[in-house]
Amino acid sequence: MKPGQPVKDASHLYEVERRAQHAARPGFRIAELQLSPTQKVPWHTHSNISDTFYVLEGQMRLFLQEPKEDVTLRPGDVYVVKPTRPHLVTNAGTTSLTFLILQGVGEYDYVPLVSSH
Repeated sequence: MKPGQPVKDASHLYEVERRAQHAARPGFRIAELQLSPTQKVPWHTHSNISDTFYVLEGQMRLFLQEPKEDVTLRPGDVYVVKPTRPHLVTNAGTTSLTFLILQGVGEYDYVPLVSSH
């Protein structure tokens, strides 16, 4: 996988059912995303910040690289993805997936990853 250009706002790169920003201050933000059963957040990484996922409704399947991992999260589950670790978020259920992402501490960016095949 090769990294693409970092962007400050990734909302135009993938579709979600709903996206809401709950809090933002320099170096930290909290967003809520809702994915339909067919939607995903494509492979990406962050240069400086960690993503902390907190599932509110539904089931999340999180794929990670370096090392390779496949994690299923249910309501109340929390998982932290460290900076620079490639990850992909999918909906593992048949209903909408709603989750919070706590992002920080540091300057946010979204680096899309493209497969090398």
